[in-house]
Amino acid sequence: MKYIKIMILAILMIASSVVMLFAKDKVLTQIRLDELGASPCYIQDWGSPQVNQSVLGTPLTVNGVVYKHGLGAHSISRILLDLNGEAKSVSGLAGADDNNMYAGKLQFKIIGDRKLLWSSGVMRKGDAVRKFNVSLFGIKKVLFLVEECGDGIMYDHADWLDVSIVTSGKVVPIPVWPKSVIKNKYILTPKASEAPKINNSLVYGERPDKPFLWGIMASGDRPMSFKAIGLPTGLSMDPSTGFIRGKVEQEGDYKVVLIASNSKGTDKKEVLMKIGDKIALTPPMGWNSWNCWGLTVDDQKVREAARMMHDKLYAYGWNYVNIDDGWEAAQRSSDGEILSNEKFPNFKELTDYIHSQGLKFGIYSSPGRTTCGGHLGSYQHELADARTWEHWGVDYLKYDHCSYSEIQENAEEKTIQAPYIVMRDALNKVNRDIVFCVGYGAPDVWNWGKAAGGNQWRTTRDITDEWNVVTAIGCFQDVCASATAPGSYNDPDMLVIGKLGKGWGSRMHDSYLTPDEQYSHISLWSLLSAPMLIGCDLGDMDDFTLNLLTNSEVIAIDQDPLVSPAHKILTKEGQIWYKKLYDGSYAVGFFNVDPYFVLWNQEEAQKVQEAQYRFAIDMKILGLQGKVKVRDLWRQKDLGIYDSVFRTQVPYHGVTFVKITPLNK
Repeated sequence: MKYIKIMILAILMIASSVVMLFAKDKVLTQIRLDELGASPCYIQDWGSPQVNQSVLGTPLTVNGVVYKHGLGAHSISRILLDLNGEAKSVSGLAGADDNNMYAGKLQFKIIGDRKLLWSSGVMRKGDAVRKFNVSLFGIKKVLFLVEECGDGIMYDHADWLDVSIVTSGKVVPIPVWPKSVIKNKYILTPKASEAPKINNSLVYGERPDKPFLWGIMASGDRPMSFKAIGLPTGLSMDPSTGFIRGKVEQEGDYKVVLIASNSKGTDKKEVLMKIGDKIALTPPMGWNSWNCWGLTVDDQKVREAARMMHDKLYAYGWNYVNIDDGWEAAQRSSDGEILSNEKFPNFKELTDYIHSQGLKFGIYSSPGRTTCGGHLGSYQHELADARTWEHWGVDYLKYDHCSYSEIQENAEEKTIQAPYIVMRDALNKVNRDIVFCVGYGAPDVWNWGKAAGGNQWRTTRDITDEWNVVTAIGCFQDVCASATAPGSYNDPDMLVIGKLGKGWGSRMHDSYLTPDEQYSHISLWSLLSAPMLIGCDLGDMDDFTLNLLTNSEVIAIDQDPLVSPAHKILTKEGQIWYKKLYDGSYAVGFFNVDPYFVLWNQEEAQKVQEAQYRFAIDMKILGLQGKVKVRDLWRQKDLGIYDSVFRTQVPYHGVTFVKITPLNK
């Protein structure tokens, strides 16, 4: 026993000596998080981290208390610091910033060397700050993470406050993401057949006694001739273009056989025309001007987009040409009519041109006094604007919340919903079918967008062509998926592929998404039954972009008439998304994606990006038994017959997108 006490005493003396040497040779200092600045290494999915102010540039304020020091962030936010194992502790506060009309759910986490050190739990605006004092002894790298908590990245204003790291060394911000390994664009989809192939959706909805414009959308060599058998009374078709026009007075379901012929052959397809109280029975497909032209959009650019859509995309189902913000004159006419500015000398002529191409025309406004771009909104002029758009021939309205937040009295759901009901009522009073997009800015819109008369509703903030943003938006859509139905669509924003504008409208560039990420992007949007709105310059599409947009089998998944909600499965390597199709088959996407991904070791970057990630799905999850046929949708190639389990390998940030068909129906 005596010897044991002597040994313990000796150990304590040695330990004390080590501590004394550490204290003597290495001076501990405090380094505040805000002193490190807003490093470009920090990756955030909306806005940029702000030093000593909120993400909106206002004073850091949580639960009524103003703080001098901190970082204003926003979900999803990742701040990775190299401590070199020399830090002792980190302390501070975290909370949701007050300067926010809405209360999105978010969570703060501190992670050291891949292990969770502290979590705030789910927080919202109005909650008291959460304090932390966490040991960093032996930690080489620490991550400050802000997560979204199931309601997307809308309005998650998050503040790190008075955060101080005690260390004997340096604290250095380091990149969270790996530098992308350059990978050439590659085309998966084989060239379309020269023989006709009709690509119309299987169902089309229109209201009675409204101007009708649809057509046979068929790929294949031109010239091509067209027929339609069983058209309802009031409609006629141009046999040289396939455009169907007129008005149908009698409600009902009409089975129509579409026929397209050229020198290589003939194709037939039966579709269902439903004349009743619903429109947009499959998600709208088209183009929006914002992501390439922003406020610089003009008549010539829109006409060019219409020409390119008619020549290269219409045959595959794309048919909306939509102008976003920037078309409005500075003032209304003396009788309150909204006017176009000098960039659009005659909207009626522009719309007539678009309709002559078999295409539909969309426009943009806001329930507020001004739009997002500072132009005239529709506040207190809703019916007048609807009548103007009727005269011009508008088929689609995107209606962004924007400045209406300055008018609304509170953040209650019925208050936010109210101006959309006003506009929907106005649209119902004019003699046109106008698809209504409840636009950007209103949170949890999937809970009330349909009741407000929307055909689709923006579920998130604006998208940008960055993988972290695409995944932050796309990967939470399961939360709102149950709202998906024919004529009712969650809208995760536009496709960010092709040539886009940096800051929208300037410095055109190829999408920053890698080729694998672009395949994933379109695959997920198709599984979500999302409106497919191209955001690129249609006049400058390369073969890769055109190939992405003209795969008829991928488009058919988006346009499936069942419009079944998508389901998500989390796996070690990413996510599996699936939805049921009208014929009893399933579309399944295997995605190497993690919205919170952090590369802790940059030396592994190339290895990670060149790896193939293994996925598998048990057919029981889909409710299928027995043998199934699996078809690769991008390659348009049968992969074989499988029993019980299908396995695949997926590239970094890539996808395997398949259709699984039971053989024992």
